[in-house]
Amino acid sequence: MKTIALIGGMSWESSLEYYRMLNQFVKKELGEPHSAEIIMYSVDFAEFEKLQHQGQWELLTEKMIEIALKLEKAGGDILLICTNTMHKMAAEVEAAINIPLLHIADSAGESIKEMGLNKVALLGTKFTMEEDFYKKRLKDNYQLEVLIPEAEEREIIHNVIYQELISGIIKEQSRTKFKKIIEALKTRGAEGVVLGCTEIPLLIKDEDVSIPVFATSQLHAKKAVDFALKS
Repeated sequence: MKTIALIGGMSWESSLEYYRMLNQFVKKELGEPHSAEIIMYSVDFAEFEKLQHQGQWELLTEKMIEIALKLEKAGGDILLICTNTMHKMAAEVEAAINIPLLHIADSAGESIKEMGLNKVALLGTKFTMEEDFYKKRLKDNYQLEVLIPEAEEREIIHNVIYQELISGIIKEQSRTKFKKIIEALKTRGAEGVVLGCTEIPLLIKDEDVSIPVFATSQLHAKKAVDFALKS
C-alpha cells in the first residue's frame, strides 16, 4: 500500500471526512481490519482564510509548496490537497515535488464523463466559481460546459461556506437556499452539479436534488485509494 499525503485543515471539518472516507475505502477493498496509510499536515485555517480574502495568493503558494515538500520528505507517495479552492496553485505545487499530485477536478471530470454528461453546474467558494483555474480544467480536459450561479447566489454560497460550514454549522435554511440555487441551474441546462468545495457535501446530499451530485471530496478520496492500492 502506498502512503497518501494530505494537506488538510482547510477546513478540518472536511479533512475529517477525508480521513474517514480514505479508511473506509481501504477497508472495503481489503477487508477488516485494514486501514489507509496516511500522513496529514493540517494548517491553521484562520491564517489561510485571511490570506485568501486579502488576495495573498503568492504567499499562500509558497506555504503550500513548503508543506508539500515536508509531506514528501516524510514518506508520502501521492499528494492530495484536501480543498478545491487551494487547487488554484496546484500546478506550482506539483512542479515543486517529485511525487504525483492528484488533482481534485480530475476526479470530478472523470466521473462526469463516465456518466455521459456534457453540461454541469459548479458550486464552491467565489474563488472557485469565478476564477478559471477549476472551470478551465473541466472544460479543457473533459470538454465540459460549466455553469455557475448568478452573482447574488454566488455570494450566498460563499458566505455559507465561510460563516457556517467550515465551523461545522449545518442550517436547514442554508440547505434550502442551496437546493433552490441548484434547481435554478438545472433550469439553465445543468445535467449534474459539482460540489466544488469539500464542505458542501456536509450540507447537500444526493437525495436533496434532482440531478446527479458529484461530491468532489468523496471522488478524490476514492481515486487516491485506487492509486494507493492498485498503481
